[in-house]
Amino acid sequence: MKIEILGTGCPKCKNVEENVKKALEGSNKKAEVVKVTEIGDIISYGVMSTPALVIDGKVKVSGRIPDAEEIKKWL
Repeated sequence: MKIEILGTGCPKCKNVEENVKKALEGSNKKAEVVKVTEIGDIISYGVMSTPALVIDGKVKVSGRIPDAEEIKKWL
């Protein structure tokens, strides 16, 4: 599984990363977590507001911070 956090490194993006880690800790899932910070790469997903979360190539959320429980449902 590949999880991508889209954003320029702002505090909200860091919160998403923390929540992803919490969600993974509470599951038996293994994932590669990648930060995508280049604007062109972010736009290529069709995302216009960050932070955004992409799991296996599918945008799950953009423009807000999902909590760990919500992320667990997507895993």
